[in-house]
Amino acid sequence: MEGIKNIAIIYGGSSAEREVSIESGEGIFNGLSKMGIKSTLIEYADFEQISLDNFDLVFIALHGHEGESGELQKVLSDRNIKYTGSSLKGCSQTWNKRICKEILLENHIGTPKWISVSNLETDLKSNSVEGLYQKLKSEMGEEIFMKPSEDGSSIDIFKIESKGSFMNAINDCINLNREFIFEEAISGKEITVGIINNKCLPPVEIQTNNIFYNYEAKYLSNETSLIEADLSQEKKEEIQQMALNAFHACGCKSWARVDFLQDNNGNFFVIEINTAPGMTSHSLVPKAGSFLGLSYEEVLKNIINASL
Repeated sequence: MEGIKNIAIIYGGSSAEREVSIESGEGIFNGLSKMGIKSTLIEYADFEQISLDNFDLVFIALHGHEGESGELQKVLSDRNIKYTGSSLKGCSQTWNKRICKEILLENHIGTPKWISVSNLETDLKSNSVEGLYQKLKSEMGEEIFMKPSEDGSSIDIFKIESKGSFMNAINDCINLNREFIFEEAISGKEITVGIINNKCLPPVEIQTNNIFYNYEAKYLSNETSLIEADLSQEKKEEIQQMALNAFHACGCKSWARVDFLQDNNGNFFVIEINTAPGMTSHSLVPKAGSFLGLSYEEVLKNIINASL
C-alpha cells in the first residue's frame, strides 16, 4: 500500500442493493480510518461532478448495474484512475449471468444447465405461462430457479417447484421486462470462495433456513450461519482451483467472489461470479478472511494491494 494515502469510496447508487452498498461503503470508510488512511465517501450520483485527481485509488463499493456491469470501470479507466476490482471486460462478462455461464461452459467449468429468455414480459405475451412452464419442466426437471440475467443480492430470484409457484414468481417479480435465465435447481450445499490477488480464501458454507441464500438471508436474517466449509483437503483444493479457473476464464482481476453449489455426490457447480462483493461486517469475503485469522482491516489492505 505504499503511496496510498487518500482513497475515494464510491457507494450508494440507485439499485435494489443501495442499502447494502451504503453499509459496505461505511464499513470500508471505518476500516480505512482505523488503518490511518484518509478516505472520502462519494455517492455514485455525484462522482462525475467531483474531481478524483487528488485520490490515489477509488474503492468501488457500489453494487448492482452501476458498480458491477463495467460501465463505471470504463469511465475510471478512461480517466486513468486506479480502482479496485476487475476491468470492463471482467465485469461485463460476469454481470450478465447468461454470458458468464456460456464462458464457463466453453472452458469446461461446471455450471447448472439453463435456458435463457431474452425478455420474459414479451415472451409471456406471445406464449402461455402453461406452455413456458411445461417447456422448462421437460428440459430441467421439477425444481428450477428463475433469475434475472443482470441483478444482484438475489433480487427477483425464485425457486419454482410447481405450476403454482411459477405463477407466484411471475406475479411477485419486481421487473419482468428484461432477460431471465431458468436454471436447474441442485440440492446440496451453498459454498463460496473469495479470491484476492489470485489467491483463494478458505471456502465458506452458507447455512440458512431460507429456501436459498436470498436477500433476506444475506442482509436481514439472524438465522444465517457462515461457517468454514467442511471439505476434505482434496475437495478444498478442487473447489479453489475451480474458482480460480472461473475467475481467469471470465477475465477477472484484483478480487472477486465465486459462488458454488455442491450436489449430494460432491460435485461442484459455479453459480455466479461477483466482481464487487459486499464488505459489510457480515459479508462473505471478510468472514472468509477471519478463518485465516485476518481482521476486516487486513482483508481491506489485501484488496487494495491487489488493485495496485
